[in-house]
Amino acid sequence: MHQTPRATPFGRTTGICGHGLGAGLGFLVKGQRWVLGHGKWFGIGLLPGLITLVLYAGALVGLGYGADDLVAWSTPFADDWSSPWLGLLRNTLTVLVFVLGLFLAVITFTAVTLLVGQPFYESLSEEVERTEGGTVPESGLPLWRELWISARDSVRILVRVGLYAILLFALGFVPVAGQTVVPVLGFCVTGYFLAEELTAVALQRRGMVLKDRLALLRGHRLRTLGFGVPLGLAFMLPFVAVFLMPGAVAGATLLARSLVGEEDPDEDPDGAGKGETAAEG
Repeated sequence: MHQTPRATPFGRTTGICGHGLGAGLGFLVKGQRWVLGHGKWFGIGLLPGLITLVLYAGALVGLGYGADDLVAWSTPFADDWSSPWLGLLRNTLTVLVFVLGLFLAVITFTAVTLLVGQPFYESLSEEVERTEGGTVPESGLPLWRELWISARDSVRILVRVGLYAILLFALGFVPVAGQTVVPVLGFCVTGYFLAEELTAVALQRRGMVLKDRLALLRGHRLRTLGFGVPLGLAFMLPFVAVFLMPGAVAGATLLARSLVGEEDPDEDPDGAGKGETAAEG
């Protein structure tokens, strides 16, 4: 049955967003528009990212200077190799080590920034929900408990990411596929877990544990990747992550509302996800 789109501060959402890759990207854009229209929250949301950026910049600079020494130390078997094989091996491994470090930095940046800025981003997310109307869900947990749950879940996510990183690192040695398919898979993994970390701010308020959140995102893979992959690509650029972080939290809140069927109270929750599930299956 035809639904009349509902007007919100972000424009008409229902009937425009859909349920695929474009919908996920749309929520990312709407989140950035929200913080640009609420300068106070944009400024508040920058602080945790700036602190984390300084820490990560130092770590990546150190890795850039020390990656070649690390590779030389870990490959003593190649010391007697003749040119050009010695240089080819170690230069390739040095690049892969730095790429792996950058990959982990993109993933962990969100987790660490959210942990550092938990009170700020929680307030920002709640304000986004107020602008959408209705009652803002509350976890009922004290702040220390929320921080503990966030830290614990972040570690669990990082373990999963680490396993994927090791697998993708190994697959990077496969000719052709290692230079084409593997980077694409890496960005998909990055985007998926970025979306999980960011939507957790709103979904934890609704009492959803990590297992339930992952199941929810798996049921809406296209929307999740549409939100997370462009964000992951943008986070690869220097300083961009800091400035996009407030809007990413706002957009993830809108995405979370959509995933749990709160985007439009009149929309049929049973029909909302069927098209996407069928497309992703």
